Amino acid sequence: ATSEGASALPFGLEGLAGGVYLMVGQTERTIKWCRGFLERGHDTHGLTKTALTNALVFSGRHDEAISTADGMVETAEATGNPWALSYALFSYGLAYGDADPDRARQALRRGLATTACSGNRFNASHMANVASALEVKHGDPLVALDYITLVIRSYYDAGSVAFLHSPMANLALILDRLARFEAAAVIATYAARSPLAVAALPELSTTIAHVRDNLDAQTYQSLVRQGETMALASIVAYVYEQIDQARTELEQAK
Repeated sequence: ATSEGASALPFGLEGLAGGVYLMVGQTERTIKWCRGFLERGHDTHGLTKTALTNALVFSGRHDEAISTADGMVETAEATGNPWALSYALFSYGLAYGDADPDRARQALRRGLATTACSGNRFNASHMANVASALEVKHGDPLVALDYITLVIRSYYDAGSVAFLHSPMANLALILDRLARFEAAAVIATYAARSPLAVAALPELSTTIAHVRDNLDAQTYQSLVRQGETMALASIVAYVYEQIDQARTELEQAK
């Protein structure tokens, strides 16, 4: 952290660095980090506030996240910076995902439109990931599969390995609901490697338990070992195959 009198990073970028703690499941350290920088008053673009909102969501403190998100989009909008605006809309959508799915969808759609105009694929990928989770829980699983495909392709092509687990977790939920338990076991196991994915999607633990209950113990353990040991290229190819099969099944059921 910088000390008073030392040169601070511009725009409130310090808060984003606290996301490192989120990746290893230390949400409270991220919250403390962001609040410390907010007290210094350098968050001109609302970036630290968005980072704090994300951490509160991942820690399960949803009411606090919604309260923190208040005014966040307006702050970012006033800067005229499309990156700041799209990131604020992402965090706003994340905060309202369970409390008000329609409001969350509207924010994410606006955010995706902003990234399309500005060419910001990083924030677009994050928003599509949150949108996929909303569709899994409250909407159309076929739309969710489209989002998941976009997100996995973007993260994989960019080498953003740490973010791949969350869209895979969303896919595991869909596969479980389709009674594709073997594929769900492999993909859920791989997704659960990430503390961030587990925090972002608490339903993953329930899905894993449900899958385990619907497979015999020997088969389940074999699939878990497969999910634990698959190389990145192999699991991504496997995921694409399962998405195609799930999409075909859902379309035929319509």
